[in-house]
Amino acid sequence: MTPTLTHKTFSANRNYYLNMAILKVKVKPNSQQQSIEAKANGSLKVCLKSPPVDGKANQELIKLLAKKFNVKKSEITIKSGLSSKNKLIEISLPET
Repeated sequence: MTPTLTHKTFSANRNYYLNMAILKVKVKPNSQQQSIEAKANGSLKVCLKSPPVDGKANQELIKLLAKKFNVKKSEITIKSGLSSKNKLIEISLPET
């Protein structure tokens, strides 16, 4: 089960709608293979090959999520948890 990325929020200070999704992600670095697993609570467990050194795991996470959700890497932001296994990820979605 993959989370649906159709959350729409209103930005009062810019007066337009932003299509975005916020995902809770638990990262497991130094894994044998890459994988993304949806949990029952709506969060994701992401296994990464890269070590959590010099931002390598975060870069791999962004690249993997961009491919999974078919968005540009620049449209994915780690909102919290840069140095933690538990992260909040914001994905900007194209207008439909």
